[in-house]
Order: sequence, then C-alpha cells, then structure tokens
Amino acid sequence: MGFLEGKRIILGVCGSIAAYKSAFLVREFIKAGAEVQVILTPDARQFVTPLTLSTLSKRPILDSLVKDENLGVWNNHVELGLWADFFVVAPASANTLAKMAHGQSDNLLLTTYLSARCPVFFAPAMDHDMHAHDANQHNIEILQKRGDTLIPSAVGELASGLYGEGRMAEPESIRQFIEDHFYSLSPLRGKKVLITAGPTHESIDPVRYISNYSTGKMGYALARQAVNLGADVKLVSGPVNLDCPKGVEVAYVQSAAEMFEAASHVFPDCDIAIMSAAVADFKPVNPSEEKVKKQDGGLTLQLEKTVDILHTLGQKKTKQFLVGFALETNNEEKNAKEKLIRKNCDLMVLNSLRDDGAGFGHDTNQVTIYGHNKTITFGLKSKDEVAKDIFDFIMSEIL
Repeated sequence: MGFLEGKRIILGVCGSIAAYKSAFLVREFIKAGAEVQVILTPDARQFVTPLTLSTLSKRPILDSLVKDENLGVWNNHVELGLWADFFVVAPASANTLAKMAHGQSDNLLLTTYLSARCPVFFAPAMDHDMHAHDANQHNIEILQKRGDTLIPSAVGELASGLYGEGRMAEPESIRQFIEDHFYSLSPLRGKKVLITAGPTHESIDPVRYISNYSTGKMGYALARQAVNLGADVKLVSGPVNLDCPKGVEVAYVQSAAEMFEAASHVFPDCDIAIMSAAVADFKPVNPSEEKVKKQDGGLTLQLEKTVDILHTLGQKKTKQFLVGFALETNNEEKNAKEKLIRKNCDLMVLNSLRDDGAGFGHDTNQVTIYGHNKTITFGLKSKDEVAKDIFDFIMSEIL
C-alpha cells in the first residue's frame, strides 16, 4: 500500500530471546521504504548484536544516554522523539512494559518513549505465565488507555518449552499490522483516484516532437499523497524521468491521444480525477514516417488541436470529483475561474509562470485553488506540501 515509504521509524528492542526477530523486522521496514533508527535497552545487547542491526538499518545503533563520556556528548532523546513518525517497541519485555506504563526512564529507549509525540506500537514477548499475569495485563491496559497500540502476541511454542500466548508476532505480521492500522484511519480508504502527470510528445518525425517543459513532479507528488491517504491510485504518466511512487499503478503514454485513451479507461470507475498533466495543445497533422531533412527556406508544420482531455472528461462526469490545472502567464484569476466553469470541474488549481519557483521543473510550487464556493491562496511550498494542500481542499469538499 506504500504507507511506510518515507516514514521515520524508531524501533525499540528489549531484552528478550525474541530480539533476534528485530533484525528481520528492520528488513521489513527498510524494504517498505522506511528509515529505521534502532534503540537497544542495555539487556537487549545480550540477545542481538548492534553490528547486525546497524548493517541492516544503515544507521548506528543507539543504546546509551551518553554518546561520548569524554567529550560530554549525549544522545538527544528529545530530538529522537520528535524525529520519528512512529515508535515500535518489539520485542517489548514485561520489564519495559512496566516502566513504560509507570513513566520510568532509566535508559535511552524509555526517555525517548516519554519524549515521543508520534503513535506508539508495542509487541509483547515473554513466557505465557508472565504474559497472562494480572500485573502485566494491567500494564498493557494502561498503555492502551493512554493511546499506545498493542500488537497482540501470538500463540505458539515459547523459549521455556511451554506452549501458549506470549510469542512475539512475526516481523511480517508486525509490518502488516502497522500498515493496516494506518489504512483503517486513512480518510481516502476505498476511494479510487485517477491522476495524469507530465508532458505529452506529439511526433513531427521519428526523432522530433512537440512538447513542453513539464517534468511531472507535481503529478507524482499528488500520487504519493493519495497513496498516503489510503486511496487506490491510477497514474497516467507522460514521458518523465521519475520513479513510480510505491503503491501506485502507472500507465506510461507518449501522446495526448494515448493519454486520453488511458485516462478514459479509468475515469468511469474513479471517485477523484486530477488532471495535472501538461498536455500539448497542438500536434502535427501529418507526422513524417522518416526523419525530415534540413532544407533551405525552413520548414512549415501544419498543426491541429489535440483532444481536450479535461473538457471531454468533464462532459462525461457523473460521480467523479474533477480537478483541473491552469498554468497561466497573464489574467491568471480570470482564466482559471472561466476554465473551472467551462470544463465542468469541481476545483481548478492555478499557478503562474510569473511567480518565482512555480511552474515547470521546480521542486516548489505556488498555487491558488478555486472551488465553486471558496478560494484559497498559498505561498511558495514544496510540491509534496502543495499536494497535501490540494487533497486537504478536496477532502473538505467530499468528506
């Protein structure tokens, strides 16, 4: 689903035989695209080596409040707590659960836990009788009432040789549990989103084409944001030099006709359609099948209009919430508002080439979003932040 891509995770590892599974859990998080910072309790070092975990996480392992006693350097638990998008304690021993529940802070894991402002997950690992003991169950209840999320222990063979509940959930199950948890809270879960991105290339001959300066960065940022919000995302992309966001199904096209065909195939079933591609307005009437040779007197091309994808889909709209983009160089507001009505859109996102840092090729953008009942203007932001603003506006209209 892509929920973990780009997320920053603190993995707290406690003194438990299940600590060996933490190496596999780090791998699960890394494979999902997350950054992982491992914090060991002092006892955890007896069960798993820092070298293994640092190699897998590609970060030094932290296990002490003091980083360098001679230089007076410490591991800043406050910064760690603010850095993380969420905190996972796995395995969580009975000892650490008790300290978490009652606010003790005698090691780096616990001080970081008390400083964290992010969601916390914990996966208990201990013998069956310890797990079932009233004191331990009471500590788990305290943590849950406080807002921390229990990843339930599994039933199975335990290190003591007994069989019962207390076995730490498997690393793949923990990763899936966390993804499912965020998906269940995602405002666009179950929604189907169509996004077009990038330029189109309209062939003059086999080696030349008409196009524009679009890089596709805005559309790809929108696709990433849609996935993070839980949507099922279909991206129709013109020729760009960008990696497909995880969790996104992409159809690559070249021309406006190809983009129209791909978008038309997805549009009837989508809930939200965002037409952020910079589609060429004209194409050569008769593209040459062979390279056109340079001639004296220049070359005259006869052009015709390409299909207006946004307008055509707007006329076919039924349930879809349709978002268009207007890149203007003059009369920006007038043109954007007219386009909103003329193309039967629900929102129009305006940016101007007269604004520094906006438009094609930049990692930033500056937009005004026009709805039928309200307008919001934003300052210069990263395109990922702009994508969030756009979806916040969409959700304010449809949810």
